[in-house]
Amino acid sequence: MATFLYRLGRFSFRKRHVVALFWVALLALAGAGAAGAPAAGNSSFSIPGTEAQKAFDLLEERFPGASADGATARVVFKAPDGEKMTDPGNKSTVLETVDELSGGAEVARVTDPYRTGGVSQDGTIAYASVTYKVSGMELEESTREALEAAGEDARDSGLTVEIGGDALQAIPETGSAEIIGIGVAAVVLVITLGSLLAAGLPLLTAIVGVGIGVATITALASTLDLGSTTSILASMIGLAVGIDYALFVVSRYRAELAEGREREEAAGRAVGTAGSAVVFAGLTVVIALVGLSVVNIPMLTKMGIAAAGTVAVAVLIALTLIPAVLGYAGRRVRPAGEKSKLLGGGRAKDKADRPNMGSRWASFVVRRPLAVLLLGIVGLGAAAVPAGSLELGLPDDGSQPTSTTQRRAYDLLSEGFGPGFNGPLVVVVDAQGSDDPQAVFQQAGDEIKALDNVVNVAPAAPNKTGDTATITVIPDAKPSSVTTENLVHDIRAAGADLKADTGAEVLVTGATAMNIDVSQKLNDALLPYLVLVVGLAFLLLIVVFRSILVPLKAALGFLLSVLAALGAVVAVYQWGWLSGLMGVEETGPIMSMMPIFMVGVVFGLAMDYEVFLVTRIREAHVHGEKPSQAVVTGFRYSARVVTAAAVIMIAVFSGFIGSSDSMVKMIGFGLAIAVLFDAFVVRMAIVPAVLALLGAKAWWLPKWLDRALPNVDVEGESLAVHDRAADKDDEDKELVRA
Repeated sequence: MATFLYRLGRFSFRKRHVVALFWVALLALAGAGAAGAPAAGNSSFSIPGTEAQKAFDLLEERFPGASADGATARVVFKAPDGEKMTDPGNKSTVLETVDELSGGAEVARVTDPYRTGGVSQDGTIAYASVTYKVSGMELEESTREALEAAGEDARDSGLTVEIGGDALQAIPETGSAEIIGIGVAAVVLVITLGSLLAAGLPLLTAIVGVGIGVATITALASTLDLGSTTSILASMIGLAVGIDYALFVVSRYRAELAEGREREEAAGRAVGTAGSAVVFAGLTVVIALVGLSVVNIPMLTKMGIAAAGTVAVAVLIALTLIPAVLGYAGRRVRPAGEKSKLLGGGRAKDKADRPNMGSRWASFVVRRPLAVLLLGIVGLGAAAVPAGSLELGLPDDGSQPTSTTQRRAYDLLSEGFGPGFNGPLVVVVDAQGSDDPQAVFQQAGDEIKALDNVVNVAPAAPNKTGDTATITVIPDAKPSSVTTENLVHDIRAAGADLKADTGAEVLVTGATAMNIDVSQKLNDALLPYLVLVVGLAFLLLIVVFRSILVPLKAALGFLLSVLAALGAVVAVYQWGWLSGLMGVEETGPIMSMMPIFMVGVVFGLAMDYEVFLVTRIREAHVHGEKPSQAVVTGFRYSARVVTAAAVIMIAVFSGFIGSSDSMVKMIGFGLAIAVLFDAFVVRMAIVPAVLALLGAKAWWLPKWLDRALPNVDVEGESLAVHDRAADKDDEDKELVRA
């Protein structure tokens, strides 16, 4: 591995024009594809294997033309103080709005609130439901504008008008904080590398990689049904790892220059050593992201694969484009320890024997490993406590900021019709084959009415053939409550009894039931996912480190990090701690996809730091240093760079906290805090403490396994052998000349 990458690095440095042209052409090709592709919208949401999805599919089959998957909107009207929605003037305005909305080319139907019971008991609030022929992703912008214009016209008459539903769902924006995150990354790179040019290289190459990845996702968004969130998450992860991977290669290049090597040789050495760590670190991230497919939620699978593709591009760029750009930079990238003239350069680099901050910290940990280990575990354990109160759910209009019309429509409906009105349950009764379907429909409705926490049960609405009907159930509690979840389970239990008596099948669907099923599916998939991803990465790390205990320690440290990060997410987004600082306007259940997505991404990133840090320690150990001294040496050469990489990742992820999308906002915070815990507590404190306590036993590997494992040579031992052979050849030549 090291020899191959060494040759690749030298080739890329020497043939820099070819390599640079290849990546520029690839970026241009992806950009052209993105420019000609339709804009990404919101990905269609399907959950194979769930009852809610089965009922949804049955609706499409038995109720053709009903636009079961079409976008919806609720136009909510509130009368001025002292007036009713049934007053002639207000009623006239509502009916005019209904007529105006009915004329849209993509509109399937619009309900008249005065005929469908859409007026509250006190008469102050009414709503009209709009169903469209296409999904929210496919709606024309003109259709959205017509919906908003109809609401504005009604407001001009003096009514309060708000619009809810997915028809107005906007493509999320990340805000200016993302730019601030990149700015922080730039400052950290300048401080770490001591040169504006050297600092600009990781930023430049990372942006190229993210540009290729995001442009490719945009180009394929319509074909592969990729939502707008997919490209945002891919850019988030791709930008972070792209900067980090490039930073490690550039840092190693400068270290090789400081050893006195020629620039082409230094580029080859940097790619052969740091590049090997980049390859295996990238592999762990890719495994974690692609492993999301085991959950069998298409949207999550697509997000994971898209982000994994962006990470793969970042790895390839670090191995090829970075040495090529270093070739262009020439002597303007200085050896480690030297600064550019602009930053106070011209002074001699620090003496080689002077301990830096990393080696001083490692020496402290090695002297007091048990105290550091206990303090780190107790601290992360305390941060993880809130995770015990974790409640999962999926966002609805009730989780939107109060400044949005969707949230105000949600609140008006809750005020006029009760909180459960925002999350109606759709019960599908399949009586095909029954002797008396109408009697079955009536029995199903009666049994549901008898259940607790039910406000209203609408009469059964059969299809044209009369063998299937839908029954709309209004719960007593809001959609994200445990009470509503229990009601869904109660209806399904009653349906099982009805099937035993009549043979008819009763299925519960609707957005609320779908959210409940998604949460359950994700909970069930978490353990298999952990076993798969951690197991594969564990085997990979055994190959990299040629040890059993080091990979085991890495996996356990990751579990501590992710639990502590989940605790922080619960404290902020569910309990409301520091909610104002984080821009959280509405606390509530944690998004169902958050834990499993965070587990996947954080595991990959945690292994990044593990590989970069511990390979340096193992390199020192392989070259003959004692275990405790190897820890200090490894930290001397890698702690500064790993710290910088972690700060960069935290800055990039934190930038996404400013997103308008609640999922992106939450994931940005979760990943930032997880990197903080993992890099600075687990990898910088717990890892050296454990290695110091284990000593030489940390590198124990059964002899039979040692013989069976392939030698990937991450430490670059083959390059050291090459050096010794070259030195011997030089000595022989000198003897011959003598």
